[in-house]
Amino acid sequence: MIEQIAVFMENRQGRLQEFTKVLAGAGISLRTLSIADTSDFGILRVITSDNRKAVKALKENGFTVTSSMLIGVEVCDESGGLASVLAVLDAHNVGIEYIYSFAHTNDNKAVILFRADDDVRASEVLKRNGVKTLDKI
Repeated sequence: MIEQIAVFMENRQGRLQEFTKVLAGAGISLRTLSIADTSDFGILRVITSDNRKAVKALKENGFTVTSSMLIGVEVCDESGGLASVLAVLDAHNVGIEYIYSFAHTNDNKAVILFRADDDVRASEVLKRNGVKTLDKI
């Protein structure tokens, strides 16, 4: 499992820049991010170089932050890489709540991060079916 932080943010100009400025000021790098938004607010999901330090810095600067765990898997960065993982989960009736990914261009691998409706069961199913799971990125 991989820890991510979720930041509740007003959907207004400059707010994302404020977020990145806080992290930069604390010497924290972004590993990956995803934003889900509405007209009034958004949820920014991120993994940083130091999530604990990021949470502290963000809270000190007025951001609403929570932590949660995700399942991380590594797949070949090629056509069908994600489809094969989703097929395993679907065959075992594991649902996905949300998902995001990024590619590691230096080794032709992609990292898929997701939250399942049953993370423990999803992890077990993936491991039994030879899918490489990750504990850090």
